Amino acid sequence: MTPATRSFPTAQAGAVLAAIGIALGAFGAHALKARLGTDLLADYETGVRYQMYAALALLALGSSGRPQRAGLWLTLGAVIFSGSLYVLALSGVRWLGAVTPIGGALLIAGFVIAALDARRA
Repeated sequence: MTPATRSFPTAQAGAVLAAIGIALGAFGAHALKARLGTDLLADYETGVRYQMYAALALLALGSSGRPQRAGLWLTLGAVIFSGSLYVLALSGVRWLGAVTPIGGALLIAGFVIAALDARRA
């Protein structure tokens, strides 16, 4: 593992993503429900859901006590995947949907790396 991989704050990133995810979920449920159409609200909610999946995975990986290679991949994936959906939902700019799969691929890679690391442990 590289020094950058060993020093990535996996649990901290998970806690921050979870806190932001809860705040954004509440914002969506209370402030956006009446302002967004059902399709854009569904995109927004998908972003929150996947952000929370990544946050919980990061918290679990970070609590293992072992260095994690997956943390950075999962964090970047969540930021790009969820972030693009948030901007798409709030702005209506549809071309951002082309960015979302990049984040999804990073999330998948992060989970595959986590599985490979767990297999080695």
